[in-house]
Amino acid sequence: MKAVRTRGQRGIDGLEMVNLPDPGQPGPGQIRVRIHASSLNAHDLAVVKGVMGAADGRIPMSDGAGVVEAIGEGVDEFAVGEHVVSTFFPDWLDGVSPVADFSTTPGDGIDGYAREVVVARTQGFTQAPAGYSHAEAATLTTAGLTAWRALVVDGGIKAGDSVLVLGTGGVSVFALQFAKAMGASVIVTSSSDEKLERARSMGADHLLNYRRDENWGSTVRELTGGRGADHVVEVGGPATLAQSIQAARIGGHIALIGVLTGVAGEIPTAALMARQQRLQGLIVGSRRHQQDMVRAIETIGMRPVIGRSFPLKSIADAFRLQAGGGHFGKIALEI
Repeated sequence: MKAVRTRGQRGIDGLEMVNLPDPGQPGPGQIRVRIHASSLNAHDLAVVKGVMGAADGRIPMSDGAGVVEAIGEGVDEFAVGEHVVSTFFPDWLDGVSPVADFSTTPGDGIDGYAREVVVARTQGFTQAPAGYSHAEAATLTTAGLTAWRALVVDGGIKAGDSVLVLGTGGVSVFALQFAKAMGASVIVTSSSDEKLERARSMGADHLLNYRRDENWGSTVRELTGGRGADHVVEVGGPATLAQSIQAARIGGHIALIGVLTGVAGEIPTAALMARQQRLQGLIVGSRRHQQDMVRAIETIGMRPVIGRSFPLKSIADAFRLQAGGGHFGKIALEI
């Protein structure tokens, strides 16, 4: 079978296509899945660039979607021919997270889905939404579930809430879609007027170009009548967190889900305390969260936004596009 592997610290240019032995038939409690698509995330880019701690020769990509080709003894949750999508934490089934690292995450601690076939435990997959293409399903594992958990599981979003979404990458666009589907108003930030207009076409209520408005936290409060946003989907990290604290309402919820501006920095703790806000770090979600999200997606009829698609052999070009920040929504790999 064809697969892609990393090569030490050589980064994007070090990705190589290889031929590997077929993984064979599934054992008890396992399924064999023909992988048809994956999608790129900031985590995948960090692995490929050598920033994260994946081993040399790792098969990257944490997202995988495809078709069940065979089931092992004792498997009754899946059937041959069923469309499935992978889980980010195969050992986190429900409840409070038992993991605080990426040692069990496909594409990092273990081999991922930049390959044609995988044999894995059933808990490593869930059913894909009915009617989704494989590329659409592959956007859900990381980006979709992160946005779902930030707003629904941890945030308890409800109709009438206001949501501030930073940027227009995969997680942020999913957050915009989920928020609008649940009756919330949404404020979107970006440095690109073109991307902001695309966000408007998807229902964004207010648009902020943070290059022209460096004090956008105060602007968000003005746009919300002085109250502030109920939820902030914070993907930037240290360089944007101070403004997010200013933007969120007293008692508001800030979901810290990204560190695009760095992994460490000063936090204005006095402002956070004074505004009595809840700052919660999160990494994706559980298998149960994913199953709940899939049911919701089927109910509301939501479709993900895929800005570009690449064949597996062009994975390096896909990562270069991602690294340059020129995409809107998700970048897909067709396998």
